[in-house]
Amino acid sequence: MFRRRRPLLRAAVVGGGAYVAGKKVAQNSAARSAQESDQDDRINDLEQQQGAPPPAAAPPAAQPGTPISEQLKQLTTLHEDGSLNDEEFAAAKKQLLGI
Repeated sequence: MFRRRRPLLRAAVVGGGAYVAGKKVAQNSAARSAQESDQDDRINDLEQQQGAPPPAAAPPAAQPGTPISEQLKQLTTLHEDGSLNDEEFAAAKKQLLGI
């Protein structure tokens, strides 16, 4: 009878140890997830405190001897490269055409 109890006791101890270890891993994972969430919130708060990014650089001033078509090509190139957004491109184009 004692021989049969020891394997059962050993299985219970191993199973209990595995349960505790699994529970500890789950707690660590939850704590790490909460810490990452808190860190993301702090980063978002700091970004909001800093305000909007500074405006992009103004387009280059028109060169006196350059034809308007060449200046429009330069503006288009800057717009396609992403240096100018749509609003900046429209404003620069209006200024160049004198509208």
